[in-house]
Amino acid sequence: MTALAARNEQTNVAARLASRSDLTAFFMNLTDEIGADGYMLVAIAQEQERDNLQIIASNWIYDAIQLAGHALIAGLAQGPFASAPGTRPQSLLASQAPAILGGEEARLLEVLGHAEIFALRLHVGRQRLFVLFSAAEAGRIDPNIMPRTQLECCYALSQAPSVLAAATMQDPLSDRERECLFWVSEGKTTDEVALILGVSSNTVNSYITHAIQKLSASNRAMAIATAIRSGII
Repeated sequence: MTALAARNEQTNVAARLASRSDLTAFFMNLTDEIGADGYMLVAIAQEQERDNLQIIASNWIYDAIQLAGHALIAGLAQGPFASAPGTRPQSLLASQAPAILGGEEARLLEVLGHAEIFALRLHVGRQRLFVLFSAAEAGRIDPNIMPRTQLECCYALSQAPSVLAAATMQDPLSDRERECLFWVSEGKTTDEVALILGVSSNTVNSYITHAIQKLSASNRAMAIATAIRSGII
């Protein structure tokens, strides 16, 4: 397939985004086309003087998201290397990141396979959306096609408001359900969570069961993974 044909196909995909699966396929194809290994689409909302990050779509492994943490991801998305549409995107190299992020965080990114990252701001309605494209080796991503890639992302997402709305749905969990799921994700047992919250073990199990059902998960581990990826915990 020629480069022009690939671009036309990518545009056609963008025009028919109708589900989360289509959204994932679009970003996976785009990631492969630009020579990247990873992508992450996030929304960031300002809440009570702090940034609340929600991961909409990503192929980062669960452990990488958990280790990096939402604060680091939000920092990458909104940092000085984040490029607005119409500007020339610059990459952030983990080897040069200590002066910006701190030595430990920079080393963590490299270990997790994100030696080079492009952070792109996306103009889609009133939402603050960002996409991170990363590669395990610096120089793998072609910087010359990133401006076009950024515009493609903006176009694709602007054509799929219903898919985007569903992906950024409000937190479905109650405060107690969220607390229980959080403590379980931290490695606490049911009895330990009950002690922390001052309720019975049966009550904790009930909260967790409700959380699993609301997140359409099949077990605790899946519910925790879904909650972390969605920015709920």
